[in-house]
Amino acid sequence: MNRMLRVALPLAAALVLSACGFHLRRNAALPPAMSHVHLTVSGGGDLERKLTRALESANVDVEDQAGAGVAELRVPVAAFGTESLTQGGYARITEYAVRYQVEFDVNGADGKNLVPHQRIDMQREYSYDSTDTVGNAAQVQQIQGSLVDDMVQAIMFRLEAAARHPQAAPAPASSTGQP
Repeated sequence: MNRMLRVALPLAAALVLSACGFHLRRNAALPPAMSHVHLTVSGGGDLERKLTRALESANVDVEDQAGAGVAELRVPVAAFGTESLTQGGYARITEYAVRYQVEFDVNGADGKNLVPHQRIDMQREYSYDSTDTVGNAAQVQQIQGSLVDDMVQAIMFRLEAAARHPQAAPAPASSTGQP
């Protein structure tokens, strides 16, 4: 009986996962014109590193220099901002919003515009504790890291959409992502 339970339990778990629609995340299918990409990110940092890693996971060769046969992914704006949301007694700020704005565009290896200039805005809100300034700084760093991860995913989704609909040049758009 114990042996039958050991076999039945994993089998039941596999059936439940397959029935709920769970699928492993696959690599992004990018436009063929993006097989070799030169990435230019304003300020570099985490966004450049994580975007490079995501492109390489999608079987794209990230080149150090622009040139013939190399697509150009430009990110001229990647900026964080902080805004106070609410104030408590004695004009103490109790809630902040961390905002992240990124603008990008892509020209293919042939010089044609694959993705026109796009702007993506995201934000996260958090409560501020004036007695724990060290914890607040760590919280802001964690939020910024999360926003960078989400921004990389948003950019990759837009690049994948350009691959699916190459004949339809998307109009420049702006979106706001909030949890």
